[in-house]
Amino acid sequence: MSTHTDMDGRKDAGVTWGAFTAAEPDLARTVEDRFAAHTHHVLATLRKDGSPRTSGLEVRFLNGELWFGMMPGSMKALDLRRDPRFSLQANPGEGTTMGGGDVRIAGRAVEVPEDDTETRARYAEEVEPPEPFHLFRTEVTEVVRTSVEDEKYLVVQVWRPGAPVRTLKRT
Repeated sequence: MSTHTDMDGRKDAGVTWGAFTAAEPDLARTVEDRFAAHTHHVLATLRKDGSPRTSGLEVRFLNGELWFGMMPGSMKALDLRRDPRFSLQANPGEGTTMGGGDVRIAGRAVEVPEDDTETRARYAEEVEPPEPFHLFRTEVTEVVRTSVEDEKYLVVQVWRPGAPVRTLKRT
């Protein structure tokens, strides 16, 4: 597996959603469809003591980016300011069918500073969040889709920057 180095020199830092979409358009479309199926999803962050915290979250895929908007001072925003690592899971929906499979995205959330008024205004124009708000753009380090094929196989697709999708299939 190759190692991706971000523009600031960090190894395995992640890529924009647009870069992932360009690399794996079919998987990206499936993931976006799963997130579009429901409004609320589950975000995992790390607390100050390192233990996990899960929170509900609405997400947006806009202009080649995956965005998180949050209420000011929310615990998840404070967690991401302290440690930007996250894992995001699409709402599985009702029942057990999980049409389209179970999808997860991991990466780093980078806060858009308040003085970046242009970026914040573009986001606010599109999303109309309650003001004020924290805004984070993401760097994607992993996308995983788990599904059932032919009611027989568990299929796991895993993508990481710099490598094609790996598909694992088991009975």
